[in-house]
Amino acid sequence: MRTGKNDISGWLVRPASGHLWAVLGTVLAVTVAHAVRVTPDGADGGMDNAIVVRAARTWLAGGSPYDDPHFLYFPSAVLAAAPQALLPPGVLRVLAPCAVTVLLALAWAAALRLHRVSLRSRFAVLGLTGLAAGFAPFGHLVRLGNWTVTAAVALPLALLLAGRGRWTAAGAVIGAAVALKPLLAPVCLLLLFAGRWRALAAAGAVPALACGAAALLMPDPAGFVTRTLPFLLHGDDGFVRLYEASPAAVLPRLGVPGALAQGAAVAAAGAGVLCAYARWRRADPGPARLAETAAGLMLSAFLVSRPSYDHYLLVVLPLLLAGLPYAGAVARGPWFWIALVPQLPGLTWPWLESGQRRAFKDAFTLCVLAVAVARRSGAGTVDGDDHAVTGRATVPVRAPAAPF
Repeated sequence: MRTGKNDISGWLVRPASGHLWAVLGTVLAVTVAHAVRVTPDGADGGMDNAIVVRAARTWLAGGSPYDDPHFLYFPSAVLAAAPQALLPPGVLRVLAPCAVTVLLALAWAAALRLHRVSLRSRFAVLGLTGLAAGFAPFGHLVRLGNWTVTAAVALPLALLLAGRGRWTAAGAVIGAAVALKPLLAPVCLLLLFAGRWRALAAAGAVPALACGAAALLMPDPAGFVTRTLPFLLHGDDGFVRLYEASPAAVLPRLGVPGALAQGAAVAAAGAGVLCAYARWRRADPGPARLAETAAGLMLSAFLVSRPSYDHYLLVVLPLLLAGLPYAGAVARGPWFWIALVPQLPGLTWPWLESGQRRAFKDAFTLCVLAVAVARRSGAGTVDGDDHAVTGRATVPVRAPAAPF
C-alpha cells in the first residue's frame, strides 16, 4: 500500500470493529426488506427478474421466450432461470433481493481482494455500507432483481484471477457471465490487449457452447438473432428509452438530432477505448492497471450501448472505489465524487423529480465517470509493490504498518 505517513488509508485498512459490522448488516437488511415490501404480491422477485422468469416459464410450457420483446438475454439464460420458474412467486419475492444483495457483497469482496485490501478492514465495511446507503443504483438493482448483478460479480472475480496469473480461468468467468447476460463482452478487449489468446478463446467458447446447446432446446432457436438483436440495435421501445442513460438516448430528448447524438456517443466510446488501451500500455505494476483498463472499456460501452441503465454502473464502481486506499487512484480524484453526487438517495433535483427523467442524472454520472477514468490513461500511478510510478522513475514509498 503506498500512502503517506498521515494518510487516512492507514486508518481505513485496520480491522473493523463489531459496531461497524452491525451497521453494515443493518443497512443491507433494511435494503432487502424494503425491496421485499415494495415488490407486489405474486411478483417474481423484481420487475427485471420477472421478465427472465416469465421467459423460462414460457419455454417450460412449450413456447418461445423471445415472444416477450423485453427479454434481452441469450438462450442459455432461459435454462439458468428455469429453477426460479419452478419456485412459487412468494418465495422469489424474498429470494431474489437477498440473492442480488449477496452477489453485490461478493462483487465488493472480489474488488477488495483484487486491490489487496483485507476483507476485515474498516474500508471493506464502510465501502459496502456507502454503496448500499449512498448510491441509489444499488437499491434499484436490488429491487429490480436485474441480472446485471451477474456481470457485477464476474468482472472483479475475473480480474482477480487475471491478477494472479490465471488468465484462462478469468476468460472462462467472463464467458460464463456473457452466457447469462452479454454485458461483459467489451472486457474481451482487455484479453486482446494482454495477448491472452487462450483466455480470449475461453471467453468466446463458453457462451457459444452454452447458447448453442440451449438454442437447440428452444422452439425458436434463432429468436435472439431475429427478434432481440434488431430490438437492441434500433432501440425503438418508447418505454425503455425513457430510462436509458447513454448520450445516444439522452441527447435527442434535449433536442439534438438522433444521428448527431449517435455519432457523438460512438466518438466518445471510441476515445474511451483508446484511453483504455493507453492505460494498459502504460504497464505499471499493481492491480490498478487491470481495474482501470476494464472500467474504461465498460464505461465506453455504456456510452454507446442501447439500452444503458443506471445499475450498469455497479459493474465498474466497486472496482474503482476499492482502489481508494492507493495514492493516485481514480477514486481519489474530485471528478469521481462529483460524478456520484446525482446518485445520492433522497436528493431531489428540480425538474428531474420523475423516474422517467432520472436518465439525465444517470447520463451525467456515466459521462463524468468515463472522463475521470480516461484521465488516468496517461497519468502516473502507484503500484502494488509499494512504489510510486511516475513518468520517469520509480520511487519507493513507505507503507503504513497496519495489517492488510
